[in-house]
Formats: sequence, C-alpha cells, structure tokens
Amino acid sequence: MMKLASLGLFVFDASTFPFSDLNRRRDWRYGAAPRIGDRDATQYLGPGDELVTLTGALVPEAGARYGSIKTLATMADQGEAYPFVDGSGVVWGSFIILSMDERRRALLVDGTPRMIDFTVELRRVA
Repeated sequence: MMKLASLGLFVFDASTFPFSDLNRRRDWRYGAAPRIGDRDATQYLGPGDELVTLTGALVPEAGARYGSIKTLATMADQGEAYPFVDGSGVVWGSFIILSMDERRRALLVDGTPRMIDFTVELRRVA
C-alpha cells in the first residue's frame, strides 16, 4: 500500500486516513518602518507560519477505519510536534495538530455514519 504521507508514526494511506487534498500555505515576515513621502521601508524578519490542511473522506466500505480519527485526536491531545513526511519521502518539518473537523454523513438507523468527511489542520513549529 502506498502511503500518502506520515505524521510521526501515523501513516496516511487508504486504510487509515486517505486525504484527497493537501493545501500548504507558507508566509514570510517583514518589518516595516514609515518614511515621509515614500513607501514604508521593509526588512525581512524570517519565515512566518506554515500551515498544511488535509481534507478527504473516511469510507469503511473502501477500507478506511474510523479509529484513525481517535488516533489523531489522541496525538493532538499530547501537544507534541511530529515530523511530517510526504509520500515521496521529503521531510517538511515538525508539525502540531491545530484542529480536526469531521462531518458524519449517510447515517444508519443506529447513528453509525457510512462516511466521515474530515479536515485536519497542521502548523509547522520547527
């Protein structure tokens, strides 16, 4: 099975957390000082925030496991940073789990969802 990425020892693949979209946002910081009659003078201060957002759906009929949500929530509860590595083996840095959204759909009579849409937001800390 090909892995999409990993966060620490948690592997994102078709049987755990198969995300369909990965969005990455990187910022750089600049300081500004006002100047009379001209634009502000700027100075590069270094890298700013780097956020990674993963979105997808868990579908047990396709092999995904709902327990993966609990595993990631437990990791988030620890407050630790984890290395994020993409599927080609590139290390992006250390990330914390900022948030997880889930939407349970196609509920069975006992409330069990047939699908859970999810969004996981990560922030780089090192």
